[in-house]
Amino acid sequence: MPVLDARELRKSLGARTLLDGVSLTLEEGERVGLVGPNGCGKSTLARILAGIDPADGGELARQRGARVLYLAQEPTFEGDPTALDAVLSGLGDWQAARAKHDRASEALARGEDHDRWLAEMESAAHDIERLGGWDRDHEARSYLSHLGVTRLDAKVATMSGGERRRVALARLLVASPELAILDEPTNHLDVETIEWLERHLASSFRGAVLLVTHDRWFLNQVVARTLELERGKLHSYEGGWEEYLEAKAERGALERRAEANRQNLLRRELEWLRRTPAARTGKQKARINRAESTIANAPPPRERQVELSMDATRTGRTVLELHDVSLAIGGRTLVEKLDLSLTKGERIGIVGPNGAGKSTLLRAILGELEPIAGRVVRGANTKISYLDQHRSGLDLEKSVADNVSPHSRQVDWGGRRVELVSYLERMLFDADQQRQPVGALSGGERARVLLARMLLESANLLILDEPTNDLDAPTLAALEEMLSEFDGTALVVTHDRWFLERVATAILAFEGDGRVRRWAGSYSTWRALRAQEDARLAEERADAEAAAKKTAAPARAAAPAAKKKGLSGAEKRELEGIFEKIEAREAEVARMEAELADASVYATRGAEVPAMLAALEAAKAEVATMMARWEELEARKDA
Repeated sequence: MPVLDARELRKSLGARTLLDGVSLTLEEGERVGLVGPNGCGKSTLARILAGIDPADGGELARQRGARVLYLAQEPTFEGDPTALDAVLSGLGDWQAARAKHDRASEALARGEDHDRWLAEMESAAHDIERLGGWDRDHEARSYLSHLGVTRLDAKVATMSGGERRRVALARLLVASPELAILDEPTNHLDVETIEWLERHLASSFRGAVLLVTHDRWFLNQVVARTLELERGKLHSYEGGWEEYLEAKAERGALERRAEANRQNLLRRELEWLRRTPAARTGKQKARINRAESTIANAPPPRERQVELSMDATRTGRTVLELHDVSLAIGGRTLVEKLDLSLTKGERIGIVGPNGAGKSTLLRAILGELEPIAGRVVRGANTKISYLDQHRSGLDLEKSVADNVSPHSRQVDWGGRRVELVSYLERMLFDADQQRQPVGALSGGERARVLLARMLLESANLLILDEPTNDLDAPTLAALEEMLSEFDGTALVVTHDRWFLERVATAILAFEGDGRVRRWAGSYSTWRALRAQEDARLAEERADAEAAAKKTAAPARAAAPAAKKKGLSGAEKRELEGIFEKIEAREAEVARMEAELADASVYATRGAEVPAMLAALEAAKAEVATMMARWEELEARKDA
């Protein structure tokens, strides 16, 4: 049953048409992605569907009683709430009932009008139960914890933009609406948190979801249908990002064949018109009309693609070395005794939780932060170009052209001298935009300005801190291709797993407590190796715990008989059935271990592996608990 149905939506911004007769239906529980280039109108469509902004025309219908909630890229909060209060505000009626119950409880404690306040408290308690029970407060805390918000009493107004986004996301999730419209939900989340959100949306969240995101891996894991907004029109494709790419390529091939046929027909018709005398018969006039129709039916021009290429200056074999480097901020050690050597042609992806020290490591490599121990050594000819995640290298008051090349209107690019105007047009900045101040540009456009400047620097070591932020899919694909062909070396900090999978030749992982390890291979290879290691360590811990319990059992059995107590009737029945339960659970553990021992699991079901490992550890812990209970009952049964 549809939770939302839109028909022939239209929206224009000045002379520019964003939505040109857009229609879509979202079914209950459906997971849908919305993609398209920056500025095409995705957020505009999302806000119209959420009821925040009006359309210029068309119809929008919702299922009766359905709640539609929207996660904005820059969320707002009423009043001056703490993080926890902001999330609880998403519960609406439940929060009001809880506040009513607390007021009544406090009034009763003060001895005021017993009957009145008792009735008030009972009424509130009934409402709380009806609206989900007393655990919703715990649920709110759990969402905040999963999303990495630890300062529950902190005022939202004092938080960073990323923290506010996570609070807003927790507020939406705890409200559990019938339709959640999420605009770039993975921004400011680390990989572990994104993976939790994937699992939650895929298996636990009951409502329908519309995702506006450039996170291609996230789309692949969550959605069953992908919508593409292109030149005001909406196209629907079954499946996630990979299926969308395949289907879009097929559609593009069909369109190109159709256009080739149209061009052939047009050439024949124009040649006929050229040779036909001016006097026309009825049949000739009909053919003229067909020719004019063929000309008029020309498809719209294809979207231009950004052109990214970079020539690296020559360098020696060794580009950068870190010798026994330790880094600390505010007394907290982030990196301890790291040895690292970067050579020509390597592309290292740096991963780890938010706050682990990834950007701190980049600062040390750039010479902006002195290590507390060890040293950073650059190669003799190493030239660094740095793209920072905050885009702070831009002068917002200066134009695009002045930010890219302040002293010359000609630039060296691609082995030749070209006009700056022409170069910036290849970076998708038209003549008017080139004269605009950078402060008037969108986040994606600012990122392209920085890329345009970086490509002219001819560096041989690129240090990129969250380079994919705000970039649309075509620009991301162009950047991936450029880095794959780059003749220098790259260090990339990013949470974009699709980007890492296609670019990185090795992974540098922050694993906590100052430990940073290098893993050879792609992102998916690192995930598989890490999962195998986690499984091995979990098995070793379980074996050690079992051995410790077996060692302790004889000591308990040898304790003085006077200290033993015989079994009750219930305990005797428990002992009779417990070993059968242990054997059943051990069989389940063996099945899980066999499944995780299959290497294909890590390639085909990589996103599920962390949950599978957690389930295995929980099952082993349950077996250990039951074994301890069995040993205790055995030791007491003859007392």
